[in-house]
Amino acid sequence: MTFSRLTRLMVQSKNITKHDKKIQRRTATTTPTGAILPEPEKTPFGLLSIVAAVIPGLLIGAAISKSIANFLEENELFVPSDDDDDDD
Repeated sequence: MTFSRLTRLMVQSKNITKHDKKIQRRTATTTPTGAILPEPEKTPFGLLSIVAAVIPGLLIGAAISKSIANFLEENELFVPSDDDDDDD
């Protein structure tokens, strides 16, 4: 039984290793005929759009964390101790 499995695996591996000798081309920068594609369009206001996305995200995250910190302190789940503020 093991011999038959071994021979079957060997035959399958020979079939897998046989492949057509195709040249793979990356078509991200060229057309199928080999011509170079034109330069992509640049997005205007790139830095402004990044700032417009990051600033509201930071503000919303800060508001959420502040409300969670207040909730934890009100329910005495986490209360900072006064001993940690010593500057000895």
